[in-house]
Amino acid sequence: MKLSVVIPAHNEEGCIESTVRALHQELAKEAIPHEIVVINDNSRDNTPSIVRALAKEIPSVVLVNNLPPNGFGFAVRKGLETYTGDAVAIYMADASDRPEDLVRFYRKMTQTNVDCVFGSRFSRGGKTFEYPVFKLILNRFANSFIQALFGLRYNDVTNAFKLYQRHVIDGLHPLLSHHFNLTVELPLKSIVRGYSYAVVPNDWINRKTGESKLKIKEMGSRYLFIVLYCFIEKWLSRNDYKPEAKPLHSADEMQSSPQTKPLT
Repeated sequence: MKLSVVIPAHNEEGCIESTVRALHQELAKEAIPHEIVVINDNSRDNTPSIVRALAKEIPSVVLVNNLPPNGFGFAVRKGLETYTGDAVAIYMADASDRPEDLVRFYRKMTQTNVDCVFGSRFSRGGKTFEYPVFKLILNRFANSFIQALFGLRYNDVTNAFKLYQRHVIDGLHPLLSHHFNLTVELPLKSIVRGYSYAVVPNDWINRKTGESKLKIKEMGSRYLFIVLYCFIEKWLSRNDYKPEAKPLHSADEMQSSPQTKPLT
């Protein structure tokens, strides 16, 4: 199974090279067929030239320029339009995600044939390093609200680090989010539309260079819009988006949406 990794990048010259090199090295060491698709999202620094040089050295690296409109959600959506693999992961340019965790996601998916693998930084085995206290409080509140609203056990819906099979991405259209709320739209639609998923603990490491692109004050209403949109779809779509059932292997960490039968 070919793995595509989509990395949205806006002014990430301080970390993009080390992130891509570490990711490629780990995937190559594990003999995982892959491509690393870096989406240059209107960077005004040397990000595109750095990735262009990497692409000449590492054939699996691909540079894609995201034309306006720009923004995190648009950049990820551009990557989801251009990747060529059988499965795709969203991966942060700032090295907050670990290549070793992505390998674990991939192994879980290939071993169980689950539709999606969702990372959790707050389940047993997951860790966060230097997570800003205010962001942590908001994160836990938002995820608790989503859990209660949708009746989920999964406790890290806002975590962008997730892996989806191609047929899942194809089944989630149309995508509505322009910004970081896309990280909530993708998993909630996957769950509401009946795709199976496994939860795997992962680590999160605060960036060492550059600035976070997430503007908390600007995102509250956008997150709420997507959450309520998916909630309305859950109750009013009458299973219109439910995929056809496919055989799955059993898995210790497998979970299913209310629309899918538990695995045996």
